[in-house]
Amino acid sequence: MEPPKVRAPNIRDVARLAGVSYQTVSRVLNNAESIKPSTRQRVLEVIEQIGYRPNQAARALVTSKSRTIGVLTSQTAHYGPTTSLHAIEDAAREAGYLITTTSLSTSDQGAVTEGLEHLMAQAIEGLVVIAPQVRVFDAFRQLALTIPLVTLDSTGQDAPRSLSVDQIAGARMATTHLIGLGHEEIVHVAGPRDWIEAEARMRGFLDAISAADLRTHRPILGDWTADFGYHVGTELLDFRDFTAVFAGNDQMALGLLHAFRNAGLDVPGDISVVGFDDIPEARHFFPPLTTVRQDFAELGRRSIALLVGEIEGETDLDHAQILPELIVRESTARARG
Repeated sequence: MEPPKVRAPNIRDVARLAGVSYQTVSRVLNNAESIKPSTRQRVLEVIEQIGYRPNQAARALVTSKSRTIGVLTSQTAHYGPTTSLHAIEDAAREAGYLITTTSLSTSDQGAVTEGLEHLMAQAIEGLVVIAPQVRVFDAFRQLALTIPLVTLDSTGQDAPRSLSVDQIAGARMATTHLIGLGHEEIVHVAGPRDWIEAEARMRGFLDAISAADLRTHRPILGDWTADFGYHVGTELLDFRDFTAVFAGNDQMALGLLHAFRNAGLDVPGDISVVGFDDIPEARHFFPPLTTVRQDFAELGRRSIALLVGEIEGETDLDHAQILPELIVRESTARARG
């Protein structure tokens, strides 16, 4: 025999125990100003005691608001976007909003339109776009949207609606750190073509090299993987016309460290290496990696604060870029000689 099902408490249970009408409970839930503080407190205490949770679908029918935020993201296991997405989900929940996420199968116009239509069909009130490729944003800007949105876009091309960690400043930090250690021949292993972060980090590297009036080594375009870092590291050793490498992310830096160690070279004695992102494992590389730390969680939290503020009619919103931080560990040292 099956045990009897326990019914979840509803709004009428709250009203009965608090000694008010269910309309009053509804007004408390919607932060109506007409409720007396003593009544509001009594209702909230009952809600807490019996564990009542408002039904979002039912509230949407009454208020014509879904309290749902859509997230459009490209398919990627890249550390940064994944961490930001988790923070977005947590921040939205704390603000009383639901999150619905659609992942793009490709980055062309059709996929962007299809993903957006799927989200709009769920009556989203706002949209966060997390897509590291330039072509996704190019396709996205051709669409006419009437809802508030925030893009995690490091290009700065859509400043009134974008939020990002300053990738260019981070790359300058990494490169300037190597220059300050006396390195004059510095190679940059960049990320893939068309990736926003890769292009911004390359620009920061080139700006720092130019400002120091050093010889420019042509950046090498990679694919973010440790395998590529290992492959290019072995090829670079055929020339040895450099003393330091700035890798576009920590995974490629890991591959470089492996290649240099296999060749019998000392890092940082023979070659210094800097990464980017400060993934959780970076402190455990051999040697522990000097890198640029991005606060992906803060990026996610702030994107929701901006979006909820716009949805709720706030006008004084902070779109300032988040500055990264250089984390100096044991993979960099002064250049020999």
